[in-house]
Amino acid sequence: MTWDFLLAALTLIATRQAPPAAACTLAGPSVEAHWSGTAQRPPTAAAPLHVVADLPLPGSASRFDYQSLEASTGRLFISHMGAGQLVVFDVHAGKVIGNLDGFPTVTGVLAVPAERRAYASAAGDHAVVVVDDSTLRIVTRVPGPRFPDGIAYAPTERRVFVSDESGQRDFVIDARTNTVVAQIELGGEAGNTQYDAGSNCMIVAVQTANELAVIDPATASIVRRITLDKAVAHPHGFYIDAPHRLAFISGQESGTLGVLDLRTLQLRQVLPVGSDPDVLAFDPSIGRLYVAAESGVVAVFEEREDSLVQLGWYRAPRAHSVAVDALTHHVYLPLANVNGHPMLRVLTVVP
Repeated sequence: MTWDFLLAALTLIATRQAPPAAACTLAGPSVEAHWSGTAQRPPTAAAPLHVVADLPLPGSASRFDYQSLEASTGRLFISHMGAGQLVVFDVHAGKVIGNLDGFPTVTGVLAVPAERRAYASAAGDHAVVVVDDSTLRIVTRVPGPRFPDGIAYAPTERRVFVSDESGQRDFVIDARTNTVVAQIELGGEAGNTQYDAGSNCMIVAVQTANELAVIDPATASIVRRITLDKAVAHPHGFYIDAPHRLAFISGQESGTLGVLDLRTLQLRQVLPVGSDPDVLAFDPSIGRLYVAAESGVVAVFEEREDSLVQLGWYRAPRAHSVAVDALTHHVYLPLANVNGHPMLRVLTVVP
């Protein structure tokens, strides 16, 4: 057997075992997502949540931002923006297991178990900080974004997408080399960035243009723009329920939540939330959606037959960041200042 024949055979086997990545299936002409319904009134009922514990957090009594739960280990990564630290909380043990320095003005954070890494946006350093999720040590810093914020991961391409809010771009980082491989001009300020597993597309909220930009992760190019109705003004935070083909989009200026059908690209619902909504969290096992706002209001919804039913509001001071554990259904609210100290409030669902 010649070497050429062997090489050809191995190439054929590798090709059969590794088919080309699926293309982004939301590509197409730009569209407008309209809303013709009547906005609902804000709820008067209290949210069906019960406090389990108030646990002390390290650092100064200052602002928190995004959170990310690594479900396999129970490690909750919390951006302590005001302190410039990344807090690591063990949800199984119920205690802090790490408080990492070196994250000035940290905003977005994302745990990526497939890479054994956590990625954090250090806006004060204009960089993305890469952390080993087992040793909790900084691996490297990837410079470039002017104000990095939301982070998402495309598993097939092994690429990390980072919203550069004031830079009006999305930065694309190769997770294998920790290098920037593309910069995508958005034409407006970047809100959050989310991966849609149902279409293999990356979606970013272009908040000042009031639209969503759909990106093909393989080519790092915009393949469609979806202009949102003004009933969902200044989209920033959002969450994609890929199995049900829905996107839940918060409008910061309108204080509303838009439910976008990803099949028709039209708005199904527009619902009231707290003023200046920010972070969203979804519990897929029971269909609960939490929308936290800068005003200290957490709006709670239940997903029923591809629509949302509002269950009530939970109020806590400066509760604009929320995370949820789908195994225990515990909800986590880091609060900046409770009697002069930062605190993690843990809540559970009331049946």
